[in-house]
Amino acid sequence: MSTDASVISMSPDPLGAYAISPGWKAGGLLFLSGQAAIDEQGAIVGVGDFGAQLEATFAAIDRVLAAGGSDRSRIIKVTIYLTDMANFPAIVEARRRYFTPPWPADTVVEVRALALPELLLEIEVIAVCGED
Repeated sequence: MSTDASVISMSPDPLGAYAISPGWKAGGLLFLSGQAAIDEQGAIVGVGDFGAQLEATFAAIDRVLAAGGSDRSRIIKVTIYLTDMANFPAIVEARRRYFTPPWPADTVVEVRALALPELLLEIEVIAVCGED
């Protein structure tokens, strides 16, 4: 592994049970693993409630970004996985609530299922690292 790449460490690490790193810092960027409605103890939040899961997912994103020395204002790309494209209007509203212009690049994909059947969405993030 290159010396300019390092894992983002968190404690507690809610993804550790799944053998997944929260993310990596490399070349001035943060690459976050897909984040979902999983709290700091690893419990699923908001089963059956898309709005609650969306909020919990962004809270998880914020925790990993902070651990990597960045924040939501420095996100440049998101990939959003939805189990039901009927929730797309909520994603458009979430963009306005959780981001400000210039908007991050964005891809939205509908999937049949996510890793845990109770999850309704997952978001991957690429962000610029904060100043060291």
